Amino acid sequence: MSDLGITHLALTCRQAQRTIDFYETYAGLTVVHDRVDDGVRVFWMGDLLRPFVLVFLETQTPEPPLGPFSHIGVSVGSREEVDRLSALAKSKGVVTQGPNDFGPPVGYWVFLSDPDGHTLELSYGQDVAAAVNNVHS
Repeated sequence: MSDLGITHLALTCRQAQRTIDFYETYAGLTVVHDRVDDGVRVFWMGDLLRPFVLVFLETQTPEPPLGPFSHIGVSVGSREEVDRLSALAKSKGVVTQGPNDFGPPVGYWVFLSDPDGHTLELSYGQDVAAAVNNVHS
């Protein structure tokens, strides 16, 4: 079966392993594909829950980062998980905003900066599924 709909977001990074470590730690992503094309490392990271991946290209001349407001959003299982990851991120100096509680539908969230300056939002209480399901009802 062919994939349908949105499948990926492609970004550049300077050091693949630092990027992998960051997204494994904070977003719970896993490398699902890794290759070298013409000397350029390309790897895909996904949450193993849906056919959507972040595609990273390792380069010494990265493109401008996604941010400061433009961001990748990842929902976590609890407010306590946002707090736990926020505390870890603060200890590493990568929190750029929050955590903040904006109530429904935005929820409780924190912004982190990945090793290349791309913004990652960790949140709890954003009910994207309800919004999507509401369109289909």
